[in-house]
Amino acid sequence: MSGASVNIRDLVKTYLDNRGKPTFTAVKSISLDIDPGEFMVLVGPSGCGKSTTLRMIAGLERVTSGTISIDGRVVNHLEPKDRGVAMVFQSYALYPHFTVFKNMAYALTLAKKTKEIISEIVGRTAKALQLNHLMGRKPQALSGGQRQRVALGRAIVRDPKVFLFDEPLSNLDAKMRVQMRSEINQLHGDLGATMIYVTHDQVEAMTMGDRICVMRDGKIMQVADPLNLYLCPDNLFVAGFIGSPPMNLLKGKVRRRDGHLYFIENGERDILAVPLEDSLHELAGRYIDREIVFGIRPENITNRPKARAGAPIQMTVQVAEPMGGESLISLRSGTGNLVARIRGEHLFRLNETVTIQINMEKVILFDPNTEEAIRQAN
Repeated sequence: MSGASVNIRDLVKTYLDNRGKPTFTAVKSISLDIDPGEFMVLVGPSGCGKSTTLRMIAGLERVTSGTISIDGRVVNHLEPKDRGVAMVFQSYALYPHFTVFKNMAYALTLAKKTKEIISEIVGRTAKALQLNHLMGRKPQALSGGQRQRVALGRAIVRDPKVFLFDEPLSNLDAKMRVQMRSEINQLHGDLGATMIYVTHDQVEAMTMGDRICVMRDGKIMQVADPLNLYLCPDNLFVAGFIGSPPMNLLKGKVRRRDGHLYFIENGERDILAVPLEDSLHELAGRYIDREIVFGIRPENITNRPKARAGAPIQMTVQVAEPMGGESLISLRSGTGNLVARIRGEHLFRLNETVTIQINMEKVILFDPNTEEAIRQAN
């Protein structure tokens, strides 16, 4: 099996009322290129347009405008069965009166394959998915994870060019989700197939995708591999959506003091004042006495003195969440809380004063008006 490219150009989906008048645009002129054999994840909050996009690729939703191409062929007007795709749904969508074997073999039966070929293909796929001992059972006698494996097997036997996953793990418990994530990743490696995976769970997105497409309100906010998405978010939405806990985003202004630039947080009490590294002077210098957003990941805040970290800052613990080898602590700041991920075994207490340092090399500054990251000019 080899994967196919998927190319989306200026894709729009607008829903109409009974009189044919537009009521809501779910997808707003997006363009995206997916390479053959790539695992692309579409992630975003509910209503961002990710599932609608997937359903348009599958042919289950009519395209308002724009084009979808699979392996270089525009498929807008093709029926789902003619597109070379197979979809795995959140609800499994298994036939309850069929056995596992019949559920997996159904598409091959419709294609009028011989019994010998059906038996060989289904048997091989069932063995790969560890389902061969369950072939005579019906869906109601299976666990959630087993049902999802059957749904995967039904897709695999069709030998599609593209696999489409619509939040397939949402109905599973936490432990089973972790196991199924691993199994789908292994399946992708074994098949070398193109996979497009929709989820609202950013942990799923970060652990599964070769690249991740972050969506919001029907638009693409950023497309990047997991590490670049995490380290270099293009805007405030991606910075706040990717990461658990998300990036700290503090509102304030850039001030000049004694020839040095500082970020001064807004607020009347417990105001954070942080001297900015020389490497940030060129960027921050455009925002002197103007509003700016200061972004830092929780793990880049430490309570252990480091030579390359910023000046020590005293703050008060608002909430402490001990997790064994690390603790998440919320520290009182001017405009909310600053969350720090502190490594090591600690037992922080409410209202305790702690001394922290911020790794200024990891700071990202954002323009509050455009919501875009402030980058070096090209």
